[in-house]
Amino acid sequence: MSLAGRHFVSAADCSRREWLDVLDLAARIKRGEAHFDSNGKVLGLIFSKPSTRTRASFSVAMARLGGQTLDLSPAFTQVGRGEPIKDTARVLSRYVDALAIRTFDQQDLEAYSAASSVPVINALTDAEHPCQAVADFLTVREHFPDLRNVTLAYVGDGNNVAHSLLLGGALLGVNIRVASPRGYEPEAAVINRAVQLSLGQCEIAVFNNPQTACQGAHVLYTDVWASMGQEEEGQRRRKDFAGYCLNDALLSLADPAAIVLHCLPAHRGEEISDAVLEGAASRVFDQAENRLHAQHALLALLLGLA
Repeated sequence: MSLAGRHFVSAADCSRREWLDVLDLAARIKRGEAHFDSNGKVLGLIFSKPSTRTRASFSVAMARLGGQTLDLSPAFTQVGRGEPIKDTARVLSRYVDALAIRTFDQQDLEAYSAASSVPVINALTDAEHPCQAVADFLTVREHFPDLRNVTLAYVGDGNNVAHSLLLGGALLGVNIRVASPRGYEPEAAVINRAVQLSLGQCEIAVFNNPQTACQGAHVLYTDVWASMGQEEEGQRRRKDFAGYCLNDALLSLADPAAIVLHCLPAHRGEEISDAVLEGAASRVFDQAENRLHAQHALLALLLGLA
C-alpha cells in the first residue's frame, strides 16, 4: 500500500484505490481480522477546538496499535503563544511519529504538513473533516457494498463535512447531492473539484430544495446548522434553515432501505428529529463507532504498519 509516510489533509489526498484500501482495512480491523504493533510509536494531538469522538477515537486507536498519544494542547504549549507553525512542526517531527491536528484554518494545517517530516492528519478544520468522511463511507458500505450504485443526500449547511463528503464521494463513485439554503451552499471551488474528481462517473449536485435531494436517496445525512465558532449565528441560522430538518417527511421520500447518518453532536428538533435519530433507519451510533475503526486503519497505513 502507498500511504506510508503521507499526509491526510484533504479527502482529495487519496486516489480511489487508496480510499478503498482504507475502507477495506477498517472493515477488517472492525471484524478482528487485522492486528498491528506500532512498537511504541507516538501520535501528537494538537486540538484547538473541542472534541469528543475525534480525540477519543484517535487515542483508543493508537493504544490498540501498541502506541500512545501526546496531548499538545495549544493552551499548554508554545503552539498557542505565537511560535511559528513551521518551527513547531519541525521540532515535533523529531519527537512524535505522526500529528493529528484539529484547528480552524485549513492553511494552518497545510503549513504544518509542509514543514513536517511525519504524517499530518486533518482531525477537522473549517474547510474539511476527511476522517469523518472515512467513517461515513465505511458505514454506508456496510449497508450498500457497491458504492457506485449509492446516492447520498446531505441536507443542511454546506460546511466542512459536506466538503469532505463531496470530495470523498466523487473519488469513490458515490452520487452526492447537497441541499442547502441559498447562501449556505458548499464552496464553489470544492464543488468544481468534486466534479473533476468524479470523472463523470457519478452525480455531483447542489440543490436549495431538500425534497429534491432526498428523492430516492439511499443515505440521508445531516449536521448541525451552526458549527463550532458560529454559535452567535444560531438564531439567524435556525430561521434560515427552516424546512431543512431531517424528519419523517424527508425520510419518506428516500429509498425504502435508506439509512440515516449524522456526525454528532446532534441538536434534536433542529437539524434532525428525535424520531428519525432514534428510528429504525438510523445508523448514527454505528457511524460514531466507525470513527475508531477508520482512524485505526488510517494510522496503520500512514505509519507504515499495514
